[in-house]
Amino acid sequence: MTDPTLRSPGTVLITGGASGLGAATARAVLAAGGTPLIIDRDKPDDTELAWEYADLADSGDAASAVAALVRRAGGRLDGVVTAAGTDACGTLAELDTETWERVVRVNLLGTAAVVRAALPALRAARGRVVTVASTLGLRALSDATAYCASKFGVVGFTRALAAETAGEIGVTLLIPGGMRTAFFDDRPEQYKPGPDAKLNDPAHVADSILYAMTRPDGCELRELVVCASTETSWP
Repeated sequence: MTDPTLRSPGTVLITGGASGLGAATARAVLAAGGTPLIIDRDKPDDTELAWEYADLADSGDAASAVAALVRRAGGRLDGVVTAAGTDACGTLAELDTETWERVVRVNLLGTAAVVRAALPALRAARGRVVTVASTLGLRALSDATAYCASKFGVVGFTRALAAETAGEIGVTLLIPGGMRTAFFDDRPEQYKPGPDAKLNDPAHVADSILYAMTRPDGCELRELVVCASTETSWP
């Protein structure tokens, strides 16, 4: 029996929605009767989805893409999921400045830019935001200074945002473990998960995102940790 107090996902903007967790979230939103809006550097396979290109390392580019998609949706926005992310493995001494800082710009500043641009529409709809951090946003790891800095930042940003917008929009911090996506494909072999690594299906994580976004008004899931039962980076 359907609970009449549950929210519909409605119109949901998803960064990184062309692949990985973002694409899985878009499929989950569609299956629940919602409308995904995609921001990505790559076009989604489903050409019927509303899509805007943006390089999230450029906050102005991110804000322009949000504005364009909200206009295309008739001004309505019920949710934002910041699933886009990047990484650069190596020691601080090995990584050049531009490579290191790009990780922080995409993962942290891009998240903030998208949410900032979406806030007026979200407030009007009393919508929901789900930011995507990482287990490495709570636990430090060698050769991951850029990624840890960015994801620790997402944790702090999201907790502060939840306090700032309490009663206006819903804010959930998602802390996922490793997933079976293309995220690891371009890494040097030493930084790829081993052949026996247990990684989550991104569809299962997307289900958790949808759950958080459809709780009844006044009920918030502030933080979620979703990982494989043998996740090595948790706790």
